[in-house]
Amino acid sequence: MSNNTKLLFGIHMHQPVDNFDWVIKHGVEVCYGPFFEVMSKYPEFRFSVHCSGWLMEQIKELHPKLYKQIMTLAKRGSIEFFSAGYYEPILSVIPSKDRVTQIEMLNKSIKSEFKQTPQGLWLTERVWESSLIPDLKKAGIKYTVMDDYHFQCAGFDEEILDGYYMSEEGGEEIALFPISKKLRYAIPFLSVDSAIKAIKSYKREENSAAIIFDDAEKFGMWPGTHEWVYEKGWLESFVKAVIADDSIETMLYSEYYEQEKTRGIAYLPNVSYYEMGEWSLRADDTLKLETFKKEMGSKRYEREGVKFLKGGIWKNFLVKYEESNRIHKRTLELSKARKSVKKSSFDMALYKAQTNDSLWHGVFGGLYLPNLRDNAYRYIIEAENVRYGKKTLLACDQNELDGHDKIKMVTPSYIFRFDGAHGGQLVEFDMRKGCFNWQNTLTRRKEAYHQKIFEPNQNEETPIVQDGIDTIHHANVEVNDTLKDAIIYDWYLKNSFVDHISDANFNGDNFRYCDFREFGDFSNQPFEVSYTKTSAKFFRDGGMFFPESYKTSLEKTYTPKKNGFDFEIKLSTEAKGSFKYVLEHNLHFAGYETIMINDVALEDEGKLSGVNELKIYDALLQQTIYIKLEQICDIYYFQLKTLSQSEHGFDLSVQGISFAMVIPFSDSLDLKGSLEVFDV
Repeated sequence: MSNNTKLLFGIHMHQPVDNFDWVIKHGVEVCYGPFFEVMSKYPEFRFSVHCSGWLMEQIKELHPKLYKQIMTLAKRGSIEFFSAGYYEPILSVIPSKDRVTQIEMLNKSIKSEFKQTPQGLWLTERVWESSLIPDLKKAGIKYTVMDDYHFQCAGFDEEILDGYYMSEEGGEEIALFPISKKLRYAIPFLSVDSAIKAIKSYKREENSAAIIFDDAEKFGMWPGTHEWVYEKGWLESFVKAVIADDSIETMLYSEYYEQEKTRGIAYLPNVSYYEMGEWSLRADDTLKLETFKKEMGSKRYEREGVKFLKGGIWKNFLVKYEESNRIHKRTLELSKARKSVKKSSFDMALYKAQTNDSLWHGVFGGLYLPNLRDNAYRYIIEAENVRYGKKTLLACDQNELDGHDKIKMVTPSYIFRFDGAHGGQLVEFDMRKGCFNWQNTLTRRKEAYHQKIFEPNQNEETPIVQDGIDTIHHANVEVNDTLKDAIIYDWYLKNSFVDHISDANFNGDNFRYCDFREFGDFSNQPFEVSYTKTSAKFFRDGGMFFPESYKTSLEKTYTPKKNGFDFEIKLSTEAKGSFKYVLEHNLHFAGYETIMINDVALEDEGKLSGVNELKIYDALLQQTIYIKLEQICDIYYFQLKTLSQSEHGFDLSVQGISFAMVIPFSDSLDLKGSLEVFDV
């Protein structure tokens, strides 16, 4: 048996389904293309590749040179392909049948294109649950990869994580390879000498393996990496150094699995990588976790605390963000409908909608990127179009698991969904023809990284890298007043048909900053629901508070029609005085440069006085949305923006336009109106 350290080297390539063309082109130019250009020179360097199905489609169709290089390396035996869900879903959050089908789709594609039958699986975002094992086995998978952190959370010491372990679920067995954090932080960020030293540190036994399987985007797309990896020659120098070192042997995962014995048995908890656990917590809990880590000290944490001090689980994102949960539960609803629909076009739209990127938020935008949520809804609506055809429908469900009724109205041209859990508000507004959801907004929330802006001196100092380049996890933040002013937190969800009761002090500024006086309890509370085949009614017996309590009731009725719906809002209160009823709408658009508000170009904020109509022209979709009232009102609006962290620092993105239709009343109000959409 050789005393060499076995280097199991793998890269993961992925872009969200229907990501911008320029992003794919840029990725090929600065990352994927240069990477395989270098590797093509050294076919003796053996490594593994996972590429999501959609991205490989793009490479094959639009970048033939790159595709040919990958094909050539595969034919030479240099590459082992790993499988996963074809459209890169988080496997643990899609139904069992969909998991198996998506993995088998990628298996078949790899077999057809590259003449390999995958035995290994890239675990998307390294989200592990043992319940996956039976489905992985059904799909022909023998082993998968995950961080050594997963093993440490189960009590394993880092120094013994130099081979694979066996696990099982209900008697179904699978091998688990621990990815080295030491190598993830060394390759490609440290000098070649330091990276080689890190690899050679895995020599505890004669069959010790140095295991790395990480994002290909680190090799050129992350900030500063293209210059470091290619212009300064890090990758080629690294490959040459590995090949020249007789104590390192590059090996495919399949070879190691067949030739070497398991290190033993491992049962691992429901976990992803450490940063994901941080991100899935609510902001205050993330800050507390970081405080505990600092109190423990970095050395003690790495030595002992990693086993016990953990963040949340991936599914917490579905609790943390209602918008994420809504997308996820819509895909579950569609998956259940497969049996009755039985059409391949429906299935393909569903699988594309299951792409993971829009469901969570880390340093790459994710949920905070409107285009990714647009892509998810595009395929949700596409599947609904196959499902319903030209049918009309008014139905009730509780698919979001919160115990409250949702109403879905399906017309030949539009789909509307209203949520009893949140004020009977409009939570989905789908244009079926263009597969676009105008209600795809995002609420402004507190995030842990906002602390870097409010208290920059409280942050841990960024380490100075002397032996390479920095990772994105230590990105410097330039703090300025613009960033501070952009951080605004909403205390209710930014849906439409949100009910507020305020006073004469309500204005555009306090609407924007969400600090107006609120007397009612209707904006973020549940409503009761009743419905017939032709209309849905939401009602709540609540109150107004001064702080004394006055009985107040609110009733909203929605009646679908060809191009939208009519609505009636009845409000009555025992409170005495003059008040302002505010009907709030938050709507999202494909592009904001050409939006017209009542025939005037959209500005950052504005006011319309003495009108009874809100007319929004969406030039990209060639549609006009009319919200008409039978009463005169004033309308305030502003562009709804969120400040989120990205690999470049902070990004300010427009999530929609917020409108407040303000109507005076005393003890009661009976407001009638309609929402309609027309082709332009």
